[in-house]
Amino acid sequence: MEKTKNSVTRNNDTVRFAGFWIRFLATWIDMLVFVVPIGFIIYIVSGGNLIDFSSFSESIAYAQEGKTLEALQHMPRTSAKWEPLFELLVAAITILFWKRWAGATPGKKLLGIRVVDAKSYGEINNKQAIIRYISYIISTIPLAIGFIMVAFHKEKRALHDMMANTVVIYKK
Repeated sequence: MEKTKNSVTRNNDTVRFAGFWIRFLATWIDMLVFVVPIGFIIYIVSGGNLIDFSSFSESIAYAQEGKTLEALQHMPRTSAKWEPLFELLVAAITILFWKRWAGATPGKKLLGIRVVDAKSYGEINNKQAIIRYISYIISTIPLAIGFIMVAFHKEKRALHDMMANTVVIYKK
């Protein structure tokens, strides 16, 4: 196995690791494709109770005045009843995409990258998919350091990749 920067060659196959920016872009595409629509549907089904938008303009006004703490205190609150449903649906759909599309969500598929097992570079199993998704929470705390480490890791792995023994690569 021969390693170079951002890739590894094994049995005459070169595997290229997907870096921070392409993964970041894939996440934004996924948000537009299924996270926003799921949020919109739950907002409608909940009768507008998913998010309290009444404090949103107040929060924006504080932010524009440079009053950070006040802006954060007036951020829209989510419903304790509807937020768990939203989170579960997003998790289920993400994991379903990983399983059905060989490790790719719509954003990853569009950009030609996918999540694979870190040792075999084959498809991930259900356990890895669940651990990877749950580990997003840990990667977010504090200040999304677990995601940012992709930019500095030799195999472009995030904390959640390490916890689930996965890596994101370019499709062949």
